[in-house]
Amino acid sequence: MFTPRPKERDYAWVPKSEHPETNRYGKPIETVPEGDARRGKSLNINGDASVPDNPNRYKQHGFYFNADACIACHACEAACSEKNDLPPHLAFRSVGYIEGGSYPAFQRLNISMACNHCDNPVCLKGCPTRAYTKFAEYGAVLQDPDICFGCGYCTWVCPYNAPQLDTRAGHVSKCNMCVDRLEVGLKPACAAACLGGALDFGVIETTPENRHQLETRIPGFPTPEITHPNIRFQQVRSLPRELKRTDSVPLRYERDTQGDGGDYVAKVAKDQRPRAWNLHRLSTRENPLVIFTLVTQAVVGAFLVLFLGPMLGLPVITPQSHPVAWPMTLFSLIGIQTIALVLSTLHLGRPHRFYRAFNNLRYSPVSREVAGVAVFYNLLGAYAVLSGLPLLTDWLPAGLVAGLTTLSGWGAALSGLVALYFMHRIYRIPARPFWNHWQVLTSFYGAMLSLGGLLAGLVSAAVSYADGQPFAALMQPLSGMIALGLVLEMVGLWFHARDMKRRGGEGEAALWVQSTDFGKTYRARNLGLALGLVMTLVLGLSGVDGAAGLLLWGLVAALVLVTLLVGRAMFYALVIPTTMPGGFFWRNPGFQQHAREIGLAGMEQVGVLPDTH
Repeated sequence: MFTPRPKERDYAWVPKSEHPETNRYGKPIETVPEGDARRGKSLNINGDASVPDNPNRYKQHGFYFNADACIACHACEAACSEKNDLPPHLAFRSVGYIEGGSYPAFQRLNISMACNHCDNPVCLKGCPTRAYTKFAEYGAVLQDPDICFGCGYCTWVCPYNAPQLDTRAGHVSKCNMCVDRLEVGLKPACAAACLGGALDFGVIETTPENRHQLETRIPGFPTPEITHPNIRFQQVRSLPRELKRTDSVPLRYERDTQGDGGDYVAKVAKDQRPRAWNLHRLSTRENPLVIFTLVTQAVVGAFLVLFLGPMLGLPVITPQSHPVAWPMTLFSLIGIQTIALVLSTLHLGRPHRFYRAFNNLRYSPVSREVAGVAVFYNLLGAYAVLSGLPLLTDWLPAGLVAGLTTLSGWGAALSGLVALYFMHRIYRIPARPFWNHWQVLTSFYGAMLSLGGLLAGLVSAAVSYADGQPFAALMQPLSGMIALGLVLEMVGLWFHARDMKRRGGEGEAALWVQSTDFGKTYRARNLGLALGLVMTLVLGLSGVDGAAGLLLWGLVAALVLVTLLVGRAMFYALVIPTTMPGGFFWRNPGFQQHAREIGLAGMEQVGVLPDTH
């Protein structure tokens, strides 16, 4: 057990106070009822199997933050780092700020934030490895770094920057509510160290001494509706109507009604930024996912064309017409899909633990996507062997081989479509509004149609050309499929831009960065989509054939591929999460980018990690 210091001061102990039966979201504050089997168990902290007699052990606890009293001394950060022996690049608790007004009525609002041990912990549901647990003891949401394999998905879905991805160690870690201190009745280290009395701790929905508010919102704090966080606020000091962030995130917070009683809503902080290319900023930690998503969508689309084409009367290559080209094509698809899968695992902090991605099929969209892609990959392999390598199956009854071939083919086709649906669900994250739109679905299925159609069509056209046969009869109907994919992409992007402007906040801010910092790249991407669509329709209607036709279709494929590659890279580079405000240096994406560009990030004490593992 944790050993309290001799003569521990009164302010360091968790106060005993009356509390309601439920919190404001209707959830019982008593985490488990009397007599429940989950009571009386040891947390085995540091190997200690004893169970304390804390009467509030099975009640939901939470933090209390009085913004009016915070002086930004960062004592809470320092105490947390010392208690958890954190390196410079990690901070389970951090203090950010927003500011507004003008001299002499200039004001600054400080916000100290860590994990809020939410009633609806989206990190727990999103984690594919099940590294998170919502404990009955104190209602703490704890994470086990030894189980984590470093995908970082919990850092995407959490609105509060709580999970910290350590790319050097290859795993995530976070605030553990100092449960070892709670077991002996002490507050977490951060709350006990607060000099101004701004940060407090206790059973949720209880008000500390000399405080009177129990608010769930504060300027700069994301909506509590995402996770129902266990933190309460007090902020009574009059603030300006508009508050701005001091980090590089282009957001401001504006009171939505006149007077002091209105909530602050996030809006875009527009300034004079010229349109630029910023191609180097398209490269992010998510580069492997750019390749993985596009390759998977292209392989699924190409297989659908090759499998369903003969049923629809398309003159694609078949096992009967091209017994050599057919298995070569299928195994080439398997080969590039294998490369994409390897890249996706290298994206992990601990690639050798990739198998843990299947551990949370019940809740995690990551687990479901991995399972869907794995089923498609294996069924595609089975279909390739059964249909393309008859020498390996000629010892089996012909009827059985035919049945297994049909079954594996249809299974691969359906599982591929399902896998792409699960892939899109990964990005429907309320904490990342720029992604949380149906456009992700049209983009993924659009890429499946356009890239898949071009891949299968070019392979079949090349084989036909080598045989001295025309291929215009194939590319004409496939041009419709390719065009449909591009139209889906374009329509989705148009509605996405319209809806982001209507919603405002982080989504509109990302859209504004897209049109300014990446303005030239954005326009080039849109022009590429339009030009690709026009060229596809012209070539399809003209029925061009021969070497010239093959060359022109190859140019279309290159144009579409580059355009979608740039668009997918922008998808990852532009997103602005609903994170807490940082400072001018600390938790500032702009400073981190600058530090990496000039080499300052190479100094460990700066606390900036590389983007990749």
